[in-house]
Amino acid sequence: MAPTDSSPDELLALESQVCFALAVASRGVIDAYRSELDPLQLTHPQYLVMLALWQHGGSSLKQLSGMLKLEPATLSPMVKRLETIGYVTRARDPHDERVLVVELTERGRALRAEATQVPVAMMAKLQLSEDDVRALRDVTTRLIESVERAESQSAADRHES
Repeated sequence: MAPTDSSPDELLALESQVCFALAVASRGVIDAYRSELDPLQLTHPQYLVMLALWQHGGSSLKQLSGMLKLEPATLSPMVKRLETIGYVTRARDPHDERVLVVELTERGRALRAEATQVPVAMMAKLQLSEDDVRALRDVTTRLIESVERAESQSAADRHES
């Protein structure tokens, strides 16, 4: 990180912290999704699972875990709930019994048409244009990549010690 002209007090001010801004924004945005997702019988994390399945089709739990950057133990109960409400099925891969495959049901595929209104409604609710969303996504994607690089480097440093 480059040197800064900020004073120690400014550097340690709550409102100066990226982590604080991201935490508050994340909670607020996820909460704002609730009213859009309730009619679809989805929580925000379940919505992310459905987005991954609509985009990539049937996937193993491990593949979904990687796409969503969630631990399988965190993802598994979400998938079970999606199965309970009829949006997905879970089955063992006939070629490898260790692999749990998650597939959309007909009802889950049909839900996609209803879900297309969610991003539009959220842009209106949050007063963001498509360009705003694209720019915000690009910055946060760069941030995620930086965090992942830092975590990888930190893990490599620990391994060398």
